Amino acid sequence: MDRTEFIGSQVGGESVINYSYTDMPWKLMMWDVRYFFTFAWALPWVLWPVRPCDGDHFDELSFTWQNMWCVVLHAILGVLQIVFILTLPLVFLLPVWLAAMGIAAFFALNWFICLGLNGNTITFESDPKYAPALDEHAHEQWIFLNGVAVGEAWLKSNINRLALTFKRPIIGVHNRTTGIVFDVVECLVQRNFGYATSDVRAAYKIIKEKLYNPQYSKVVFILHSQGGIEGGLVLDWLLQELPHDLLSKLEVYTFGNASNHFNNPHRHIDSQQAETKNPTTLSQIPTAITEIPLTDSPVETHSMASRRRLSNGSKSSFETNGRVPTLTSISKESSASHATTYTVPASDRAIAHVEHYAHTTDFVALWGILHFVSNERASPEMPRYIGRVFRRTSPRGGHQFSQHYLNGMFPLARNDKGELVGCAERNEFMDSTVEVAKEGTEKDNVREAVEISWALIDLAGGEEDILKGEVAVHGSFHEENGKINAGKVRVKDLSRLWQYRNGRSPPSAPDSLRRMTIA
Repeated sequence: MDRTEFIGSQVGGESVINYSYTDMPWKLMMWDVRYFFTFAWALPWVLWPVRPCDGDHFDELSFTWQNMWCVVLHAILGVLQIVFILTLPLVFLLPVWLAAMGIAAFFALNWFICLGLNGNTITFESDPKYAPALDEHAHEQWIFLNGVAVGEAWLKSNINRLALTFKRPIIGVHNRTTGIVFDVVECLVQRNFGYATSDVRAAYKIIKEKLYNPQYSKVVFILHSQGGIEGGLVLDWLLQELPHDLLSKLEVYTFGNASNHFNNPHRHIDSQQAETKNPTTLSQIPTAITEIPLTDSPVETHSMASRRRLSNGSKSSFETNGRVPTLTSISKESSASHATTYTVPASDRAIAHVEHYAHTTDFVALWGILHFVSNERASPEMPRYIGRVFRRTSPRGGHQFSQHYLNGMFPLARNDKGELVGCAERNEFMDSTVEVAKEGTEKDNVREAVEISWALIDLAGGEEDILKGEVAVHGSFHEENGKINAGKVRVKDLSRLWQYRNGRSPPSAPDSLRRMTIA
């Protein structure tokens, strides 16, 4: 039976975590090897289910000549690499020169076979026939970084599938495959030793250039599988170097993320303390807010947060008289002489938005994101993993990007001729009711509640009781008639990425905030 759980983002704090990406690499490697075998039962779901292929030629396992060629080469590489690893101890029985020649010959053969998968290009652009460049999206740049075992053909299919789904041109940065077994070894090295391969450096260069380019007010970074590890390294570099007003243009969405951490700190200590102090407030303005001057800047909502103090210095600007302000109280009590708008601490992050999508039967997700965000004993001890998580249990829950994740979460629609024309407006995943994940995720002062989604402010002051269940709502929660859907929260009410389908765009700030002016 299909079900979807929502795991709120970790808040962050002062604690130093032992089992973390900052720990000794060999210790991390030991834990990773252990958990590889713990979750090995899910390995078949890397490929399973092989049917249906609702995305036609976009699906990795559909019957096309290119796909079958990729599968055959991967099968050959897999057999050769397993045999190589099993026979590797025999090198100690051979003369050094003979062992070295044998190892060199094997890697040369492996490289030659991989040429049939990878080609020699590291960046690609989606085919304009799936999403031509439009003026309305000229301020956006979308970038995709793929996961394990993806050659040139599958990368092109992935970015074309994304282009058709979201109606934007996509840049694909190719994380080249060396075969499934060696790709897993590379994952271990990357996430435990922080090793940056050429595709990590290429992605960093592209994203940095786009963020500095004043043409772009939004850069969307989509990651899959091993791409989550590499994308995490890119984000770590960006957080170290770039000004926060540029980082606020960045949005990150991951699928089957294999990384062991995901950083996105608060901009100000006030917002972190406010969110930590009251992570589950059920008010219409769900937690403390901060004052931000309005300007014409497309990124100003996130970049101009003020850490103003009261005149006696006893309280931060997030609280007045020991309580959290509301839009109504602000309107009555404010004596500001300039126009102001407000946001919640959950949005006071360096990177504007981070969302993760994961299947509970996907081995890579179990070994990566789901292990680090929901391990029972790990809430205060595991590495920081920032970003809201949609954890789905479904018979279709495999690991392939197009065939399993996009077909299940962002399926395509067809016209009268049976042609794929864009993202379907309704699907089982997005219409499913969200459950709040409990196990290992709800310890006090560790994780934000769903209620503090800053889009919830858009509903403040409404006549309806929007908090009927355990999960609060997103701005898309209203039906066309203005009524609320029986008080239930669906995935599409919380998913920001869903609001980009078919060329749409989510509001840059809730309507009530954009409209509110206090003189």
